[in-house]
Amino acid sequence: MATQNEPEQLNRSERVQRRHKPTRHHKKKKRFFTFLLVILLLILGFILFSLNRVYQSARDASNAIYSPSKITKARNPQALLKEGRPISILLLGTDTGALGRNFKGRTDTMIVLTLNPTKKKMTVVSLPRDGLVAVSGYKQHYPSKLNSAYDYGGSATAVKTVQQYLNVPIDFYATINMGGLENLVNAVGGVDLKPLLTFSYGGYSFTKNQQTHMNGAKALAYVRMRYTDPQGDYGRQQRQRQVLTTVAFSATKLQILLRDQFFTELKQQLKTDLSFNDLVLLALKYRAATHNIASDHAQGSSAMISAQSFEVVSETEKQRVTDLLRSSLELESASTGNTLKSSQTIDTTAK
Repeated sequence: MATQNEPEQLNRSERVQRRHKPTRHHKKKKRFFTFLLVILLLILGFILFSLNRVYQSARDASNAIYSPSKITKARNPQALLKEGRPISILLLGTDTGALGRNFKGRTDTMIVLTLNPTKKKMTVVSLPRDGLVAVSGYKQHYPSKLNSAYDYGGSATAVKTVQQYLNVPIDFYATINMGGLENLVNAVGGVDLKPLLTFSYGGYSFTKNQQTHMNGAKALAYVRMRYTDPQGDYGRQQRQRQVLTTVAFSATKLQILLRDQFFTELKQQLKTDLSFNDLVLLALKYRAATHNIASDHAQGSSAMISAQSFEVVSETEKQRVTDLLRSSLELESASTGNTLKSSQTIDTTAK
């Protein structure tokens, strides 16, 4: 038998049920968040897929371009990388495309690059390709040009000769086919930079300090011009450094790394003794060093020796370059090198 309190209890029960019953607004909100979650999961899945694809492409490319120098290094490069200490890389630029050669012949570009992650600084120093030297292991051919070291004995001989020339340890090398620079620039979508001088060459015109987008063909014309540059080969070295560093920065962007063309060109145009693990450590620990770039070059004077034209770098200038590079590597000061000495010992004493 119902009591007089039952209607009130039923009303209260109905009110509780109505409070907990999902409204249309709550259903819509729940569907919206479910939809949003699905979208986020799809985006995350795409990112992970893309990163995995980049990782696999990078590993494949790294394996393809890896070519050990097969020499005993002046220092332990892997230990330096693990500890995040300053390192040096010798960049060798060949121009083989037009002649159909593949990393053979003399080097048109020789650059010593140092990376200091602590100071967040990269130092880039060009060496004169016609610099007067005695090539390591081939001193019977003295006088020789610095760029002939690669022709005599490949990257190993080039590394040993540059080390002796400056008394600076070289930790790694990288050989870039400048003849394939056109395709490499196109693979990163072109480069944006301000020309260092006004000139016309190869059907292209350049205006000093005017921001210019260059495709591969235009960039190649920009770096190849030499004879109308007031600084001659030294001016061309500056432009080569400018384009190569711009390409390197462009290559760190994800949208570039997702392009199959980029890794295809990389495998065709580059050789280095940096392994995949070395490159990973570079990316993790040394990226900040690329934010501040100091560019320089070793200045020589033209001289005719044995009926050949050479660039003779004075001992004072060589010492200046040695001091600059050793300081960037946080090594103690030392006398510049001498390629005519029989000893190949390189001073690696840290500060």
